[in-house]
Parts: sequence; structure tokens; C-alpha cells
Amino acid sequence: MNNMPEVKIGVVAVSRDCFPESLSVTRRQNLMKAYTEKYGAEGIYECPICIVESEIHMVQALEDIKKAGCNALCVYLGNFGPEISETLLAKHFDGPKMFIAAAEESGNDLLDGRGDAYCGMLNASYNLKLRNVGAYIPEYPVGDAEDCADMIHEFIPIAKAIEGLNNLKIISFGPRPLNFLACNAPIKQLYNIGVEIEENSELDLFEAFNKHAGDERIPALVKEMEEELGAGNKKPEILSKLAQYELTLKDWVEEHRGYRKYVAIAGKCWPAFQTQFGFVPCYVNSRLTAQGIPVSCEVDIYGALSEFIGTVVSGDTVTLLDINNSVPKDMYNADIKGRYDYTLQDVFMGFHCGNTASSKLSFCEMKYQKIMARTLPEEVTQGTLEGDIVPGDITFFRLQSTADNILRAYIAHGEVLPVASRSFGAIGVFAIPEMGRFYRHVLIEGGYPHHGAVAFGHHGKALFEVFKYIGVPVDEIGYNQPAGVRYPTENPWR
Repeated sequence: MNNMPEVKIGVVAVSRDCFPESLSVTRRQNLMKAYTEKYGAEGIYECPICIVESEIHMVQALEDIKKAGCNALCVYLGNFGPEISETLLAKHFDGPKMFIAAAEESGNDLLDGRGDAYCGMLNASYNLKLRNVGAYIPEYPVGDAEDCADMIHEFIPIAKAIEGLNNLKIISFGPRPLNFLACNAPIKQLYNIGVEIEENSELDLFEAFNKHAGDERIPALVKEMEEELGAGNKKPEILSKLAQYELTLKDWVEEHRGYRKYVAIAGKCWPAFQTQFGFVPCYVNSRLTAQGIPVSCEVDIYGALSEFIGTVVSGDTVTLLDINNSVPKDMYNADIKGRYDYTLQDVFMGFHCGNTASSKLSFCEMKYQKIMARTLPEEVTQGTLEGDIVPGDITFFRLQSTADNILRAYIAHGEVLPVASRSFGAIGVFAIPEMGRFYRHVLIEGGYPHHGAVAFGHHGKALFEVFKYIGVPVDEIGYNQPAGVRYPTENPWR
């Protein structure tokens, strides 16, 4: 996958001048040894120039890690630490940062070998708040060398997401379709979290598409599509237009990314798209998303943002689906009840017309778009990728600026069941514990739209930390409460 950020973490140890500096030196060395033995030396850098005890040391360390190409920072409290210098280091470092602290090592060495970093972390966190500096602090941020190595490793997907957002541009085409106000959200929060947006008319896109007619790259791309689709290539006559469209989007990205390193796209796909372009863009959207350039449907800007975050955190292809329809009782009784530990209200179908990558489908066929073909000629609705989504663990999530311009998010772990959908589109039977209550008291009550991002695997822990880091209030991050834990809006006499 391209279009994905990488991080190099600079580890800077700190020491309060009334504690032995050797504690921080030795503990930093032990930390680096533990990390490289378990995770390798790539992507991490040990700042050797000094142990930060003063503001002058802070400047020296800052210059050293910048020179080394570090774009993420780990401040390591080898002992109590100087709260002013260490938090100034975080303030002046332009990138994601974390704070961790050394645990005491032996009950036989609590005189000159005691570092008091447990206490120092409290002062560090207080001073970070005084300076309005955001930083990632693990759930339990104090540990020995091996523990702290694991903490740094867990920071990597979080740091990548923050680095990505700080350098992301979302390119959108057209206003949201009529009667899709749910996908229309205030863009101010994008700027608040450091994301740029470029909004274009779909007429601009149509002009660019027409200029790509006869592009010499089209035949090779058609052949690539044929190899990917295999026996599922049910509409071969449309491939050249789809290849032309894919090249249009890729060229647009390169010509319009500006100073930003990473790009996501919020694309228009109906109602006039089919009649003017002569196809639907679903398959192309799926291909770009698989290549690391997430493309959302229906000009869903925050959907594209969510997809990008999920791609970075998971290191894998994601998809964007409607939280779409209930599972019929007869289907539940025949295929789910007694086989899986889920109630009827725990299961639902996630669906979209055909934007899910072929690698995330159990089987796939490129067809026409059934819903749109009800009101349009079938021949202009070709280009959607259909199939049942692969079974396995998933994370359903979304970052959203809701109608009141408040940044909110939700995260839920679940799975796609190995149950045939018996339906059309890119679709799967999803199961999330206590989904019915989550649907009512988080999704409906929170004013979320119907689109949700799906990451393959359980990535809620990292996503939660990313959302906290960028400023989503903790009480605005919804999740599926376990049975017996009441939502604030839940009727206690339910």
C-alpha cells in the first residue's frame, strides 16, 4: 500500500538533576536493547547526545532527533525527570509524542537506585496540561525495559495516524446527493485537527475524465483489472472506461496534493454520475482504497477521513458500509441461532453498492448496480463489485463532526459471520455484542449518519487513543456498553 505514513521514533531520556543521571542512561540503554531484540532496530532512534536535565539539554536533544529524521517522540523518564524541560521538549517537537516512565528494578536497590519516575509522571502530565500540549500516555505508563518497549510498539499505529492527519488532504467532488444530508457535515473540525480539504465540482472531474480519453495507459490497466476480477469479470465492456476513470483520479491526486503528503477522496457517485460518465465508480473506488488511497461514496468527507485513519492504524485495506438492514428472523433461526452466541438484535447487515476491495470479499463479481437500475438504464449502472465480505474480526467505527459542529466518534468490536448474505452488493452479516442498544443509544442518539468505516481485525484500543489525541472528548467516544451497563439515555425500566 502507498499513501501511508511511516514513523521514526526518537527516544529521549530525561533526569532530574538531584537524581543520578546514570539511572536514566542505563535504563535508556536497557530499553533500547529490549526493543530492538523484540521488534528490530528499524523505525526507532536512541538520542545519545545527552540526558535532558535542563532547557539547554532540551534544545540539544530536539536538534539531534530532528537531524536523525525522527517524526515521533518518546520522552522516557528514567527517573523523576525535570517537568519543565521535558514538557518543553514535547511542546517544541512537531509531531506525535508519548511519555513513559521507568519502574524500580529491585527491592535490593532502593537507596541510590530508586528513580521515583512513578511520581515524576504525575508532574509531567500536570505540566503538559499547563502548556496545552497533547501527548499519548499509555494506560499504565510505568514499566521495566520490556514493558516500556511494548508501550513504544503500541504507540506506532497511533503515531502513524497522527502523522498522517497532520499531512492529509481530503479531495472531494461535488455536493452531497439530494436527500443525503446525513453525509453533509461541518468542515471546520477538519481544520481543527490539521486536515486540509479541497472541494471541487463534479463538472471539473468530468472535464478531467474526458481529457483522459484514449490515454495510452488504459490497456495495461484494463489487463490488470481483468487479472484481478478473473471469472468475476461479468461486464468486460466497461473496463476501459473504469480504467480511464482510475487514471483520472490518480492524476488528480498527484496534481492537487499540494504540500500534503497523503490524500483521501470523497467521491460523487449518483444521481447524474451514471448518465454522464456512463458507469458507476464503485470498482475503481475499491481499487484505490486497496492501494492506500481511501475513497468514500456519496461525498462522505468524514467517511473518507475515517477510512484513512483505519487504514493507517490497521495497516490494511478498510471499507465503508451502510449500517444497512436487519437480519430476517427466519434467516437468523436457520443460520445463526444456536451456532453463534448472538441475539437477533446483535446482528445486522453491512452493505454498500460495491466499493469493498476484492481482497476483502469471499468471492466477487462485477455487475450492474441493482438499486440504481430501478430508475436508470441498466447499461449506465455497470461497474459495481459485489460479493460477501470475508468472515472474521472487524472494528466498526467513525469519526464525525455532527450537526452541532462537535467532534464525536464511536468504536465497536465485532465480527463478520460466515453466513451467506443471500443478497446483492458488497455485503456481510455482522455481529456486534449488544448492537441493538449501541444502535439506539450511540448511533441514533449521537446523530451519526448511516455510513460506518470497517477495519478488519480488532483495533479499538489504538483508535480510541487516536481520537483522544486529536481532541475528541472522551465522553463523546461511544462504544457498545456490555449488558448491565446503562447508557445515559437508556430507559431504566426497559
